[in-house]
Amino acid sequence: MCALHPSPTALHDAGASQGTRSLAGVSNSHWPWEIQICELVSFAGVLRCLLRCGKLWLNPGVKSVVAQIKKLSRLRPTLALVLGSGFGHVLEELDVDAKIPYAKLPGFPPVGVSGHAGELYLGRLANTPIAVLSGRAHFYEGHPMERVTFAVRALAAFGIRDLLLTNAAGGVNRRFRAGDFMVLTDHINLMGTNPLRGPAIPGLPRFVDLTQAYDAKLSALLFQAAKASKLKLQRGVYLAVSGPSYETPAEIRAFARLGADAVGMSTVPETIVARQCGLRVAAMSCITNLAAGISKSPLSHEEVLETGERVKHSGANLLKNFAKLYGRHQ
Repeated sequence: MCALHPSPTALHDAGASQGTRSLAGVSNSHWPWEIQICELVSFAGVLRCLLRCGKLWLNPGVKSVVAQIKKLSRLRPTLALVLGSGFGHVLEELDVDAKIPYAKLPGFPPVGVSGHAGELYLGRLANTPIAVLSGRAHFYEGHPMERVTFAVRALAAFGIRDLLLTNAAGGVNRRFRAGDFMVLTDHINLMGTNPLRGPAIPGLPRFVDLTQAYDAKLSALLFQAAKASKLKLQRGVYLAVSGPSYETPAEIRAFARLGADAVGMSTVPETIVARQCGLRVAAMSCITNLAAGISKSPLSHEEVLETGERVKHSGANLLKNFAKLYGRHQ
């Protein structure tokens, strides 16, 4: 199972105890596994114990939230979709079997960005079983990477094998126009951190190979879906920054020289964690605006939402055709 590290709060609570046989004050529901008897006489002692008993780095919250999701529906999809800004209209095409707000799923962070609903759906899209995350939490909202990527780990533990990520991005490539869709061929991580930073998780690779972060077969399905939708897809490299401020023209010029075609503030952490969990990943950007120094007008989130609204039917049809093709290939 793919899981997260225990929260600093849990470690603090454990460290506050002076017991010598167990983590006093931490209920069995939070620590469902057995551990060796350790001398927990200080917070440092707790840390030493946790490091010796590697399994304690697994977060039982993932297991509990997966059990909760399984109770919602009998559907067991292998495909999941994360909806970024501009892609939410596809929910009108979804045959919903179950829906639950993130607020009712322990571990899922709150979503505070306009255009992100913060709900998990289970249903059928073009008759293909699918899990849909309507909205995501962003690093710039102040969440640690563990929380930003918690949903991806939960999906992996739930049984998802293939993940399609979507986002709104600024166009760095001067051939792009607002309203274009771009399939990610690779990414550049300039967020200043990595979601795998921290203690190694037993059973998962420590050093994840990202040579082929975005799966060629899933990406090919996106191009087939675009053809069925009579849409032209761009392809390119996505560069991720932490945000929330937009980039300067000088930064955009530098990003272009690095090989970036689009810039955004999400997706890359989810991709990295998904690959660690063994999921195949595809990703697609809606180019909602031209980047600073290329655009002739000041950048704003309102422009992102306006472009997303303008192309919402095209995006929904593209995702629906992707789900249909995916179902045929299973």
